[in-house]
Parts: sequence; structure tokens; C-alpha cells
Amino acid sequence: MWSSDRLIRALRVEKQNMVTSTLKQWAKQSLALKRVYLWYQSRRRDYLPDWLEIISRDRVYWDEARREAENGPPVLIATSTGAHRATITIEALLAAALTLRGANVHLLLCDEVLPGCLLCSTEGYPNHGQFARHGPSKDLCPNCFKPADAMYRSLGLPVHRYSEFLSSEDLLNAAAVSSELPVADIAGYSLDGIKVGEHALAGALRFYARGTLAGEPYAEPVLRRYLKAALLTAYVTRNILKTRNFQRAVFHHGIYVPQGVIGEVCRRNNISVVNWNPAYRKQCFIFSHGDTYHHTLMTEPVSKWENMPWNTRMETELMEYLKSRWRGTNDWIWFQETPDEDLKSIARQLGVDFSRPCIGLLTNVIWDAQLHYPANAFSSMLEWLFRTIEYFSGRPDLQLLIRVHPAEVIGALPSRQRVVDEIKKAFPRLPENIFIIPPESQISTYAAMMPCNAVIIYGTKTGVELTSVGIRVIVAGEAWVRNKGITMDASSAADYFKLLDRLPLPPSRDEAARLRAQKYAYHFFFRRMIPVEFMEPAKGDVPYRMRLASVKDLRPGTSRGLDTICDGILQGKDFIFPAEDDMTS
Repeated sequence: MWSSDRLIRALRVEKQNMVTSTLKQWAKQSLALKRVYLWYQSRRRDYLPDWLEIISRDRVYWDEARREAENGPPVLIATSTGAHRATITIEALLAAALTLRGANVHLLLCDEVLPGCLLCSTEGYPNHGQFARHGPSKDLCPNCFKPADAMYRSLGLPVHRYSEFLSSEDLLNAAAVSSELPVADIAGYSLDGIKVGEHALAGALRFYARGTLAGEPYAEPVLRRYLKAALLTAYVTRNILKTRNFQRAVFHHGIYVPQGVIGEVCRRNNISVVNWNPAYRKQCFIFSHGDTYHHTLMTEPVSKWENMPWNTRMETELMEYLKSRWRGTNDWIWFQETPDEDLKSIARQLGVDFSRPCIGLLTNVIWDAQLHYPANAFSSMLEWLFRTIEYFSGRPDLQLLIRVHPAEVIGALPSRQRVVDEIKKAFPRLPENIFIIPPESQISTYAAMMPCNAVIIYGTKTGVELTSVGIRVIVAGEAWVRNKGITMDASSAADYFKLLDRLPLPPSRDEAARLRAQKYAYHFFFRRMIPVEFMEPAKGDVPYRMRLASVKDLRPGTSRGLDTICDGILQGKDFIFPAEDDMTS
């Protein structure tokens, strides 16, 4: 039976969810109301775990473990952006779990020092001039650092602040370089080999949610803000690493400002880096050694998965999950609530004739593609897209069906540079054999691609899914499915067009290729995505909440997923969850 205090807390959370939902609807009506919604969100605290209450149930046990860990290997959790709703809960959980495994955990927070970071975006600052002048100092910063600092300190672990590791000389240098460096030189600027200019540009592009800063009236002062932030982050990271013999650093994402800079400084100092992100499957997270998973998955050796045992139970589990992705029922990251899966309806809406050869094409979000995937056959995703349209203009025997990524309009950071707009500027009139599914369309991406002869991708993970059901995939950029022996990979523009010249492809019944694709998909979705059962999906804008009865639940041996993560951090083991054990026992 619930206590009265617990019931009151539950009612309070439900009331907050109702308020959030109402304000979110209002925010769609005007800019002023949107600011009210964002202000309210910045002041919510219900997403923070109550560690004092959790620890109080086993205070003696926790205090003893914490004292013993003071002599353990130092681990830096460089969380930095404290109030990030998708990270603060996980990094606090990691801090506690690593402490219980004997690690001397230290935490690092920005204490309102950075003039720009990945928490800043046009969603929160639609008045770009205001952000260019003041940055996040007046509203975001106070509601980021203080609650995070209080929560982490409730664990009794050392929490360090950015300002502790910045000398007056560091501050003067950052101010001078960020204000005096010619804007044309910023992107290529390095600090002792650290590409702070590149990270600054990535941060500014993310702020604007665009693949280019051209045409933005406040682009220069915003870019200079991110350059200063990148420089300060480099100084802080360099200085804190001198204070202790840190051998490991853990932090989310691994790109943008400040995380991208932290990672680069750590790597140059031979510190083992672990980056993490929420995975697609519910209650799952993806961890990687050395760099963000956006990069490491492209070079992961095939030996990690190609020889794993395989049986019909694993195949059934995989195919059921892949089918669930059509509607996102088993995921906490998805893009369509009620997709239209009727092929006749899709053909009627688009005017496409699926009885004739049709080639699918899947885009990425423009700014996301530029930041996550290094260019390969083409200099950018847009160049690839435009040259592909030009090619199919001369192939009336084929239909090209372009599916623009739904995340352009419903992602966490909606794009301000849209693929459809760019196509219209480059091609005012499209050939009759080229069709576009816009990002807001409820047409199911999967249903539209299933009847295609082949699908062309740049960097989307959908290639992992399509190859598993026997659809041939051509990779033009850096996708995770590349170099796995299951796709047709282009290494140059000439190579790419030679692959297109082979279209349409003859029917294939290559069961060995499909099996290999399924093995990789299983590895990707069930082994690289590590379950953490303490994290449950939440309502509203908080992605998940922690449900933890006792700090003892974080001990070694109580959670296979958490053991996999902690063994990877402390012992350098692969971040691969042995999901196949349950299917082969």
C-alpha cells in the first residue's frame, strides 16, 4: 500500500505532466507562449532522482563503499551540461554503480561559465540576436548548474566546477582569440592540435539546426560564442587532467561543444574515453570506446558479430522487433505515431507505379548528416542528393522515390534547412519519374521502401533494417551498415554512378547475404543496445525516469546490462550485451 507521502508525490508528478502537456499545446500558437513553455520546462525538477532518499535506505552500506572507493582508480564523469534531461539521470546512476565497483568517481560540471553549449538551440532562443548578445547566462545557466550540482553532491562524491580550472590567463586568451580571429579562419583553428574551431562550427550549426551558416544575420557572433566555449572547455579539460591520475573519462554523446572538445583533449592525453547515448529500444543505451558511436560503429570489426551462434529463435526475435519499428512500439525513439502502411494508398498519394522498377532513397537531416558522418563519395549529403536526381533525370526507365527524414519536423531539434526546400531551389520542376515523400507525411517509410528494387542511403541506420529483409542497399556516405559485407558501398562519385548503372538489379535469393545482414542487425539492436532495467519510459519531455528501490540494486551481479557497461568502463571490455545467451540456452 502506498504511503500518503508517496501518493502526494505521484499526484504532483501527474499534475506537472498535465501542465506540461497544456503548455506544449499553447506553445504551438505563438512565440510568446513558446517562451512561457520553455521557461516552465527549464524550472522543472521532477526529472531529478532523489538520491538522498535512495541512499537513506542503505546509508551505512553506501558510506562504506564510498570510503573504500577513494583509493580506487580515478574515473572522471565529465557530464558538464548538468540539466540535460537525457543525461543527468544516467550519469548519476553510473557514478553510483562505478563507486560500488571500487572506482574513485569525480564529476565535472559547467558552473555557468560557457557562453554556448549543446543545450542552446533556436528552439529555446528564437530571438537569435538576444542569444548573440547574452547567450544562455540569463536563463538557461542558472537552471542547469544549480540543480545538477545539488543532486550530484547528494551522492557524497566530489563535484568539480569549470571555474576551478580556469586561470585569468585562460580567460584572457579565450576572449582574445574568439573576438579577434578572422571569421574565415575559425573552422580551421586549432589549439595545440585540438580542433576547437571545428567543434565551434559544429556547435553553431547545431544551434541553428542547419547545414550552413549562410544567410543567418547573427551567425558570426554565435560562432564566436561557440569558439570561446570550445577554448574554455579545452583549458578546463587540460587542467583537470593534471590534478589526478585519471585513466578513464565517461560522458554522453562525444560531439559538439563541450563534449567533442573534452573527448579530443582526453584522447591526446591518452585517457580512455567512453561515450554513450540513449539507444532506440526502450530501456536500452549504447556505449562506445574512444569516440561517439556515430563514428565507432562504422569501423567496428565484423569479427565481433559474424561468427556468433544463430538459430530460429534469434531470427524470430529480430524480425518481430524490426516489424515493431514500423510503429515504434518497442522503442523510445521513433518518428511516426500512425503511419500509413497501405501500398495502394501510398501509390495513389504519390502517383508512383510500384509495378514498374522503383528505387528508394532515404535522406538524413541536413545538419545532422554533416556533423555525424564524414563525407565519403560526395562532399555533402546535398551534393549526393542533387547529383542523384540529375542521374535519374536521364533514366526514365526507373522511378526514384525520395523519402525525406521525418525528424526534420518532429525530431528533438527540428531542422531549419529542409531537404524539400533545397530540392525546389535546385530543381524548380522535377522529372515525372521522381517522387518525394515530405517529412510531415504519415506514409510509412518502411512500407514505401519494401516494394523498391533497391534503396540508396547516405548515413541512415535504416540500411541495417532493410538488408535484413532482403532489400539491396547502396551506401553513398558513411552509414553504420557500411563495410559489413552486406551493402553495395561507393568509395567515390565515379564508383557510385557505376553502381547506379547496374539498376534495376536482378531478383536475388541470396540467403547467405540475408543471414549475414540479420546477424548484424541482431548485433546492432540487441547486443550493442544494452538494457538498463532501472530506466523506464516517461511522459512529456523527460525521456525516462529512474526506478530504483535501493542503492544495493546497483551492485555487481544484480544487472547484466549494468555489469556490461561498468566492465567496459573499468576493464576496457567490449560494450556488447550477450543477448544471444538467452536465445541459445
